[in-house]
Amino acid sequence: AGDDAAPPIEQAEGQSLFEAIRTSELPEDQTLVLWRGTNVFAVLNRYPYTSGHLMVLPNRAARELTELTDDEHAELWQGVRLATRALQSAYRPHGINVGANLGRGAGAGIPDHLHVHVLPRWEGDTNFMSSIADVRVMPETLDVSWHRLKEAWPDR
Repeated sequence: AGDDAAPPIEQAEGQSLFEAIRTSELPEDQTLVLWRGTNVFAVLNRYPYTSGHLMVLPNRAARELTELTDDEHAELWQGVRLATRALQSAYRPHGINVGANLGRGAGAGIPDHLHVHVLPRWEGDTNFMSSIADVRVMPETLDVSWHRLKEAWPDR
């Protein structure tokens, strides 16, 4: 990878952006995919709130948790647990935020494919740049974050 320029992800008609990322033939360090389960995968957020901000999501597009099969639901939360362990190991944060914005009204940027955000947090990690200028200053590149988390990802 080496830079944070978004690789060209070709999206077939009717395919969500996340489905296109998952099925892309690009290397994982370019798609930022960290882990693939049977029904679920984890990907680094290309527009993070903090270094290490990742998302866990089902392979197929579903808008609501109620649309998931029992296997997808169970593996989604297993993936969140694995993501939490990876973040704790790689970043040693003071806390972790876990959350899902279900639907555009809840703030979902991609409402057609639910995803659970998992991101490390530190006491006092909000600064004047995000409070006043709505700008985020990231201490590391996406490439560094991806390698750091990929190395820390626990085995099932």
